Amino acid sequence: MFPITIITALIMAIITMVPLSSAMAQDNKLEKKLMMATTTSTDNTGLLDYLMPEFEKDTDIKIEWTSTGTGKALELGKRCDVDVLLVHAPDAERLFIDGGFGKDRREIMYNDFVIIGPAADPAGTRGKSVKEALELIREAKAFFLSRGDDSGTHKKEKTLWQETGKALPEKESWYLQAGQGMLATINATEERMGYTMTDRGTFIKYMAQKGGADQAPLKVLVESDAILLNQYSVLTLDPKNCPKAKYDLALIYSDWMAGEKAQTLIREFRLLGQPLFTPNAK
Repeated sequence: MFPITIITALIMAIITMVPLSSAMAQDNKLEKKLMMATTTSTDNTGLLDYLMPEFEKDTDIKIEWTSTGTGKALELGKRCDVDVLLVHAPDAERLFIDGGFGKDRREIMYNDFVIIGPAADPAGTRGKSVKEALELIREAKAFFLSRGDDSGTHKKEKTLWQETGKALPEKESWYLQAGQGMLATINATEERMGYTMTDRGTFIKYMAQKGGADQAPLKVLVESDAILLNQYSVLTLDPKNCPKAKYDLALIYSDWMAGEKAQTLIREFRLLGQPLFTPNAK
């Protein structure tokens, strides 16, 4: 027979080990968690709500994301506040990598930018080139609402104004900056029946919320210009800059997004019978 004191000690040791094992299991579970910064269009359209449950099911990696402008997303990456990025500003992304903040860049999908406005089109932009349309908006002093948030859309818009050969109209009374996400900017543009630039995916989401293309007060007026391509890519963080970032899990995410299943899901993601994004992973 064991002395009572020894039996008591064994029981206490077993009791102590149970919560310890549970804590260790919980820690292991927490290690398979990925934090992503992404642009508002992937969130506003519902794409991530559609894709990420499949990613979690296939990889057992829990993913959470914060949606913001691409400029702010890149800043979150520089500060190591996230583990991976899904953004759409290729020039800024290359600078991010060249600066030692990012390690890998993988193209995943694209859509295009469009200039939208009221059906009446008071500035006469319908069917014009981007350069012609912006010049007409400037001449007419027609209300134009910019994202104004250093997002990928805002970066592209500033580039397009520069292509006209004139300064960005930031000081003009007809040009305002929303400082908000894409869907909020579209709705604010509708209130003033003015013009703005958006990615097509978010515009389709806007039309769906309004009950369809016929019911939506704002229409696509300028499109199909080669300069309006809108490429989305996954960026991993450079472990040298962010040693605590979960680089291995970020690579799994990047591979999954470029894989056959995710590319098929992206192709099949539609609203109003229209694709919001086109997969193009190499």
